[in-house]
Amino acid sequence: MVHASSERLAELKAFDEAKTGVKGLVDAGVSKVPSIFIHSLTPSLASPPSPKPSTSISIPVIDLSGIKGGSDPSRKDLVGRIRDASEKWGFFQVVNHGIPILVLESMLEGVRGFFEQDDEVKKSYYSRDYNNGKVAYNSNFDLYTGPVANWRDTFFCMMAPSLPHLEDLPSSCR
Repeated sequence: MVHASSERLAELKAFDEAKTGVKGLVDAGVSKVPSIFIHSLTPSLASPPSPKPSTSISIPVIDLSGIKGGSDPSRKDLVGRIRDASEKWGFFQVVNHGIPILVLESMLEGVRGFFEQDDEVKKSYYSRDYNNGKVAYNSNFDLYTGPVANWRDTFFCMMAPSLPHLEDLPSSCR
């Protein structure tokens, strides 16, 4: 846990209690990045690292084509590739997942629509407690524990082990 000065803690609390997130700062016309978002330069970060030789980096790609599930022999290999990518990279790209592009585009449109809503509507979903329901909105899940706040807002929707009720979702995300 990062120990924060009382001034920093007051800034964090004011930002959190506004429940409007980073977008709220932008919409309000903030002209200077608030100090809670500014990384302090440590001696190791004071000068940029020297350039490294160019290398080819390839993000892991997980291909789901041909996977039937259950006892499919290729399922074990797939699980191993996902585990390996998760452990070594922390992320991966999924291809041939069968989700139509229209569904993916609609999902992005819904989330953008959520963030473009009136602040009062978004505030009704604002929460730091991910256990209180299936849908939450906030800025920085680690706002009070991280060394610095990140310039991001998050809309969170728990889909497992059971789907949320349609009426619990923001209208833009239904």
